[in-house]
Amino acid sequence: MPDVITVRIQRGSDSFQEVDVKIERPTYNKPFLGGFRNVSTGVEFHNAGSQTKQKKRPDKGIQLFCKETQTIVEKNKLQQTRNTTSTQMTKIGLYVSNVTDKLITPGKYFTAEEYHKRRLEAVIVLQKYFRRWHAINLVQNLKEQKRLRLAREAQEELQKKREKEEKLRREYEKKLNPKTTEDFELLYHDLELWMQEETERINRTLTGAERKAALCALLEKETQLIACIGMHKLDANLENQQKAIMHFLHKCAQPRRWKAFDGKITEMDTQSTLRGKELLEIYRSITTKDIPKDERISVLLTVKCTVKEHECKLTQEIAVLIDREIDLMSREVKECNLEGLRKRICTLFLQYIKSPEFNPEAAGLLKVPQDPLKLYKRVYFCHSCENYLASTEFPIPANSRTIGRCRSCYRLDNEARQREAYLKYRLILEDLRKSEADYQDDSKIVFLVQLPDMQYLIENIWNCQSALSASSDLYDLVMVRWDKQHEWSPWNTILLTKEEADAHLKLCNLEKTYEAPFIYKMEQKHIRAKNYFAQIPVMSSFLHRSNNQANANSYK
Repeated sequence: MPDVITVRIQRGSDSFQEVDVKIERPTYNKPFLGGFRNVSTGVEFHNAGSQTKQKKRPDKGIQLFCKETQTIVEKNKLQQTRNTTSTQMTKIGLYVSNVTDKLITPGKYFTAEEYHKRRLEAVIVLQKYFRRWHAINLVQNLKEQKRLRLAREAQEELQKKREKEEKLRREYEKKLNPKTTEDFELLYHDLELWMQEETERINRTLTGAERKAALCALLEKETQLIACIGMHKLDANLENQQKAIMHFLHKCAQPRRWKAFDGKITEMDTQSTLRGKELLEIYRSITTKDIPKDERISVLLTVKCTVKEHECKLTQEIAVLIDREIDLMSREVKECNLEGLRKRICTLFLQYIKSPEFNPEAAGLLKVPQDPLKLYKRVYFCHSCENYLASTEFPIPANSRTIGRCRSCYRLDNEARQREAYLKYRLILEDLRKSEADYQDDSKIVFLVQLPDMQYLIENIWNCQSALSASSDLYDLVMVRWDKQHEWSPWNTILLTKEEADAHLKLCNLEKTYEAPFIYKMEQKHIRAKNYFAQIPVMSSFLHRSNNQANANSYK
């Protein structure tokens, strides 16, 4: 059949119209819709179907199966048993042997009720043994848990004891060989406690002239102890000064460091750091004692060559002193007579190292800036010692409105009068700041509180003891949040031991855990803290914000 055929259509009685019809070839086999066959001619005729494509069913996203795959095909098949058996019995003309026969005697008949009763008894026996086995395992697990708990508690108790002994040992070592300012604070504090005890004992046991004589002897002994502490302080200052110098030189010689994308640390030596290393090695050599004369002369010549690279009054003075020492050494002068000259050389060479013109790395490490204009902006006058000092030398409490005395004047006044030791309060404040930094919720108040404020908070409001156990060991006490949902503040805190603090921070509802009298007691302490810190201008904004939050919570 052609692709296009012409069909003639009658429009009227006498009118016809020819229409071109395009034949569309099917792309599929048309289904058989039935038909018939002419018997006389044998020609088959099929029922007509439309030329349009079949409408596709929408895809439901589910795989469908026809009925044949959803039903199981059953078939019956007879099968003969493997062993053919017979039921033939002995009769006339047939003998069947009974050698292999068995005599079966029927047992006692029992009813269904008896059967189920036997099964129930057997189940009860099984349950007994199972429960016994389960109870044994449970008891063994409880015993193991108890053993582990007791071992852990014993280990924790032993660890606490060791830590306490270590703290006492370190404190005793600090008092025996004081090195830092905190060590001398402990010494003066113990001296004051000893003086109070001795004074109280003398006033209680002696009277009249004996009392005055004992007080005079006590004052004389106190004076000797203060002089002894002063000698230790001079020695410690010399040692700390040498440590500070070596720390400064190591900082100058330290290479540049940065962290790469893969986490590795990269170090790079620059020209200035190499210069710092060279000066560090020279300073070590020149400060070394008890070395042979030839090595000493070699070191002095190295120093002279190093300082000769820059011509100035300082380098000329160093060169003159080096020539003088070499001349005296050639004349066999004793080393004890050269100590003063060698100290002068070391001092001038250290001054040379600290000059940024000769050591570029020292520019960023000096406390005094090179630009005088920057120095003027950050210098304040101490009315006690009448010295102009940098702003970092003035401790400013949170309630302070003006610049007071410098740190050295405060320290001297404390050693002469109060003799208080701030080490324990400083440790509590440092632990509190570390714990608040771990919350990462932008806490600010804890960093505004200074050491005197923390001392007032612990001594006057919390009476230097835990709120729960009344433990007075400040080394074991920490300050944590009362309500951990809000940032720490003097009116949102509680003083507890370390174990109590860990348990307190795990609580979700304070009202259900603590009793009403204890909560009321804590609220009274918080009110006292609010009344004290409300006098501080910096704290007023935080105090108003906390009050607004409390009002909002009470309204809810």
